[in-house]
Amino acid sequence: MTDQPSSFVVRPVAADQWEVVAWLWQCLRHDLAPIVSGLPYADGRYQTNELSTYPSPDRTGYLAWRPHPKTGEDAPIGFALVYGLTGGRRSLAAFWVTPAVRREGVGMRLALDVIARHPGAWTVAFQHDNREAGAFWRRVADAAFGSGCWREEMRAVPGVPGAPPDHWIETTA
Repeated sequence: MTDQPSSFVVRPVAADQWEVVAWLWQCLRHDLAPIVSGLPYADGRYQTNELSTYPSPDRTGYLAWRPHPKTGEDAPIGFALVYGLTGGRRSLAAFWVTPAVRREGVGMRLALDVIARHPGAWTVAFQHDNREAGAFWRRVADAAFGSGCWREEMRAVPGVPGAPPDHWIETTA
């Protein structure tokens, strides 16, 4: 790994790194708050229920690391959570990249790295009002699966009446 801004490494989340994911999860939920009308709970944190199901034989996570510019120590710059490893279709449960590196191609490279680690059919969902995510995931789908090898559909958000439908990208092969 070099000190170049775009240089980073992706590694599976180690047993002692799930607390790092939990902290970054707060950043993800903060970023999504305006889109999903999310508020922190009374203790000041966003919900973390989904993290309690990781890791498992069906679920795994990845962290992207690069040297911190001030200390040189590895610093987490993004994460991805995957489920469906034991079934016929893999899905991203969560994906986040720190804003400081979002225009460096880190998100695309992290997404492609994680998808490549788990061959097979994939699903990626994103919120209707998250236009930047939609454009990003369409570019990822073209790069990972090939143009014309995926479809996008909208599905109602379960348990949230009146919410705009989520968008689902699914491989067709």
